Amino acid sequence: MSVTSEIRDPGLWESGARKIQWVKQNMPLLRSIEEEFSKEKPFAGLKVALSVHLEAKTAYLCRVLAAGGADMYITGSNPLSTQDDVAAALVHEGLKVFAWHGATEEEYHRHIAAVIEAGPNIIIDDGGDLVHLIHTEHPELIPNVIGGCEETTTGIIRLIAMNKANELKFPMVLVNNADCKHLFDNRYGTGQSVWDGINRTTNLIVAGKKVVVAGYGWCGKGVAMRAKGMGAEVIITEIDPIKAMEAVMDGFSVMKMEDAAKEGDFFVTVTGCDGVITEKSFANMKDGAICCNAGHFDCEVDVAWLRANCVRSWEARNNIMGYELKNGRSIYIIAEGRLVNLAAGDGHPAEIMDMSFAVQAMSALYLVKNKNKLDSMIVDVPREVDAEIARRKLASWNMEIDVLTPEQEAYLNKGL
Repeated sequence: MSVTSEIRDPGLWESGARKIQWVKQNMPLLRSIEEEFSKEKPFAGLKVALSVHLEAKTAYLCRVLAAGGADMYITGSNPLSTQDDVAAALVHEGLKVFAWHGATEEEYHRHIAAVIEAGPNIIIDDGGDLVHLIHTEHPELIPNVIGGCEETTTGIIRLIAMNKANELKFPMVLVNNADCKHLFDNRYGTGQSVWDGINRTTNLIVAGKKVVVAGYGWCGKGVAMRAKGMGAEVIITEIDPIKAMEAVMDGFSVMKMEDAAKEGDFFVTVTGCDGVITEKSFANMKDGAICCNAGHFDCEVDVAWLRANCVRSWEARNNIMGYELKNGRSIYIIAEGRLVNLAAGDGHPAEIMDMSFAVQAMSALYLVKNKNKLDSMIVDVPREVDAEIARRKLASWNMEIDVLTPEQEAYLNKGL
């Protein structure tokens, strides 16, 4: 453990370096941005605090920002998603990392505090923990901050609440709202990575089973789509009548959770809300029902209630806990109710995170170029950034699209 970092084992760096190299060769957008940043050094003299799930794809984003001159201070955004060999690889390259797998609540907070106490100029957040901490525990450091970027729906909900209460003190770019993020990362990335985590952990078939997906936002759409593709019967639970109607027209059943609880074999929460599967749901579930969470925080499935009220608990399989209830039925929880795609898998595919992290990198650059010029604390990703990333992605696939002729532009703009 070095003076400037706090990681589990520096000796693991070679394994982590191989992982980073693998994702790099499958992330052409970030490679092109790394080349540009290396020449231009847009972050020279600036400190960047980053809290994102610390695995290989995130590590490559950190390397890209460092190539642009950033002094990187890195931590994870979930105690179970940090990969210790990847953290070691970053430290071996000279970056500052404060994270390890399986951190206690106290250790997790200490690691987040360490990157904030460095006095960052740019914050890259996943869920809002860094932004919350600097506002509540280190407000004296806020004048140093040019702005930040938020990766998730959950984090954006927290930011909007802070801004509404006039508590947000620096501009935050809503990365998750960019089309090149949520249309692909949330739908295709979550859809694939959630089932990757479930399948590798349970080793059970999905075909012929009933899958209950709580929440039909972009992430829920992806999870439901992949479940259907594997032969499951899919049931959606929702609080939004329009999203529920979408689910029906996409071919899924829609029920209240209390009714769906009686039907499901697998349950996946994707809401970003608290208390989605609780005591009432557990009481109605089949013997052997399997629950997991793909929302940000581990409060969607009430695992604490199971621990406190079960007759017995046991490790049924690596990363799966069984809980026998007083009614004699057993409920199984994957990855302690934490993010199943990261706590039980490797997260989204590299090609998907290539787009998401390209949005992050270009949004951070936008903040630097517009220092003290932004008149709002809540900032949408500029449309030109979204479009440029999409163009680069198409080019990496060797695909081209049509361009309007001057006559077509004139026709479309006629009367405006």
